[in-house]
Amino acid sequence: MLFENASIEAIRNCRTEWPLVWIDCVGLGNVDLIRELGTIFGLHPLALEDTINTSQRPKADFYDDHAYVVVRMIDDTASQRWEQISVFFGDNFVLTFQERAGDPFAPVHKRIQAPLPNRLRTRKADYLAYALIDAIVDSYFVPIETIGDAIDRIEDEMLAAPRKTHLRDLHRLRREVVALKRALWPLRDALAALTRADTPYVHRETAVYFNDTLDHSVRLIDTVDTDRELLTELLDTYNSLSQARVSEVISILTIVSAIFIPLTFLVGVWGMNFDTEVSPWNMPELEWRYGYPAALGFMLFVALSLLGYFKWRKWL
Repeated sequence: MLFENASIEAIRNCRTEWPLVWIDCVGLGNVDLIRELGTIFGLHPLALEDTINTSQRPKADFYDDHAYVVVRMIDDTASQRWEQISVFFGDNFVLTFQERAGDPFAPVHKRIQAPLPNRLRTRKADYLAYALIDAIVDSYFVPIETIGDAIDRIEDEMLAAPRKTHLRDLHRLRREVVALKRALWPLRDALAALTRADTPYVHRETAVYFNDTLDHSVRLIDTVDTDRELLTELLDTYNSLSQARVSEVISILTIVSAIFIPLTFLVGVWGMNFDTEVSPWNMPELEWRYGYPAALGFMLFVALSLLGYFKWRKWL
């Protein structure tokens, strides 16, 4: 049975009347309500404090009659906004606390409301907690695949024609990958603790499913590590391509300068003000009828000769 905006009294009644209760609390602003829920279900005060403090690392803590699991998920892939999800579960109850409104547990809702029989209706609270945590872990696949596609696209574009925007995109993707790795590494440790939990409310048959979710997290970590290595290599490639392009520009400028150095020398020599009437050796070509075109032709010959020499040496 599904209740929305259930009152505290209704929750107390469900606690005693139903064999399994799942309470999904959206928003962490009402501290008194969270403490009241903690009193009803006997939650540990330290765990409730960690629930309100949204800067927790993913972890799994075990108490006498319940467990407390903290996981993080990407609430909005476009803005890379993160959200902390707290999961409490005991022998016959599951409590989840979300920071903001949303439905990260949509796959679990569909399975519960499906007309066909499924394990969520027959198993204990630990299996429901597994299904909720597994839904959060699986939500990482979409943004990680998106990052992988973006890396492939940038690699193809960069090898064709590197742009400054590629450097910005690579640094942005690297920050996203680092954030994913920071969330997935402790999540893996929390899932490993759930698979080894020696408590009466975590049954051995459910530990097998937690182990499957652990395998998912390991695969996600491997993918993130691969993406991080690819991004590092692409950054090195971008720097190499940029340096190669700078070297190419410098080479062209050097060649242009080398061509104009002798031309500048010739122009400087022929531009000296000598009087040919004083001495026949004072720039006699100034009196020549074809002196100007001959000078231009000679400078063109020098420039073409230098270009030919540079090509012969394979500097061009």
